[in-house]
Amino acid sequence: MLLAFQLVSFAYIWITLMPNASAAPVAQNPHQQCSSSMEQARGSRQDKWKGDSTKVWRPKHKQLLHIEEHDFAMRPGFGGSPVPVGIDVQVESIDSISEVNMDFTMTFYLRHYWKDERLSFPSRTNKSMTFDHRLIKKIWVPDVFFVHSKRSFIHDTTVENIMLRVHPDGNVLFSLRITVSAMCFMDFTRFPLDTQNCSLELESYAYSEEDLMLYWKHGNKSLNTEEHISLSQFFVEEFSASSGLAFYSSTGWYYRLFINFVLRRHIFFFVLQTYFPAMLMVMLSWVSFWIDRRAVPARVSLGITTVLTMSTIVTGVSASMPQVSYIKAVDVYLWVSSLFVFLSVIEYAAVNYLTTVEERKLFKKKGKISGMYNIDAVQAMAFDGCYHDSETDMDQTSFSLHSEEDSMRGRCTGSPSTDSSRIKRRKSLGGHVGQIILENNHVIDTYCRILFPIVYILFNLFYWGIYM
Repeated sequence: MLLAFQLVSFAYIWITLMPNASAAPVAQNPHQQCSSSMEQARGSRQDKWKGDSTKVWRPKHKQLLHIEEHDFAMRPGFGGSPVPVGIDVQVESIDSISEVNMDFTMTFYLRHYWKDERLSFPSRTNKSMTFDHRLIKKIWVPDVFFVHSKRSFIHDTTVENIMLRVHPDGNVLFSLRITVSAMCFMDFTRFPLDTQNCSLELESYAYSEEDLMLYWKHGNKSLNTEEHISLSQFFVEEFSASSGLAFYSSTGWYYRLFINFVLRRHIFFFVLQTYFPAMLMVMLSWVSFWIDRRAVPARVSLGITTVLTMSTIVTGVSASMPQVSYIKAVDVYLWVSSLFVFLSVIEYAAVNYLTTVEERKLFKKKGKISGMYNIDAVQAMAFDGCYHDSETDMDQTSFSLHSEEDSMRGRCTGSPSTDSSRIKRRKSLGGHVGQIILENNHVIDTYCRILFPIVYILFNLFYWGIYM
């Protein structure tokens, strides 16, 4: 009986538990099939990507370069020999040269080369990795600055123009595109016939010669320039690279690199704007020597006009130049030209004064009154602004009276020799006019017509011979 009861219980348990046992494998089969299919797809995908290096999952650059494992606030090889940092420069353009501010603006590519073994990484292909500006703040880079610079900036369009290239052995290339405005100590003694020597100086700010050694990477070939570099007022004659040491009393010796270039000024612009107008004003002042000494308004106005024009030229040149304490070449030329113009005005003042003195002496001797107006020549000159020669006026008056009497006699008598008398009168008139011109031409005017041009030509020969 007991055996039968045990058999029935076992049968009941078996019937109850068998459906759950059989359903479990069925429920687990879809998951197993899904996972197995994903594993197969992943395996086939990995096999497919093995030939394509761009699809391989690479570790992060921080892990590859071991950035988190080192203190990059310290220079490479701290405590040992100084870090050699090679420099090369490619000049893109010289943007401007300012004489007033005594500076220049230059745009160039600045490249640094050094080795930092902390950045080395394993590579089967021995290829370098290139990064942008975002990695610069996390590693050590040289702190090069520009001595005597006024303004400088790194170009940031469309992003900051910074490149970092790291090789597997730890060699690093760090490149920047920079525009710098720096001082250029110019000498204007020979301006505008001058040649200026300018230089841009590079130096480490914090690291002395014990920690960092700057040098030109490829010697004299480390400085490259664009072929189309040109300026409006200068020829760029040469570029050269040099190096040296700079000493500071509080911090010690530092390596310094120099970018030297020579600028020669275009002279043709200043010939047209300064020298040629000054020459014209000087020659225009000589016209006064050929004008009648009795034409006071003409000669005075001409002299004052040339003097004021020369003053305008001198002021314009001085406004475009720095306020230096020495004399420039253009100052010598302009002030000598102004002196010639001023002397032409003084010359006429002397001629006018001597003429007036002679006239007074002449009237004191003769004691006569001027023919038609009953006033002397000095009063007449004060009245109408023109000098009146008494002898000339009297001769002209007598000549006109005699000519009128002769014409009246000829009309009344009707002499057949009218033509011959007219010819004689014309000859006598021509000779008398020539005599009047000679008498009105003062001896000082005669000498100045020859002396002023000769002296000015000699000055030009002397000037251009020294400064050219």
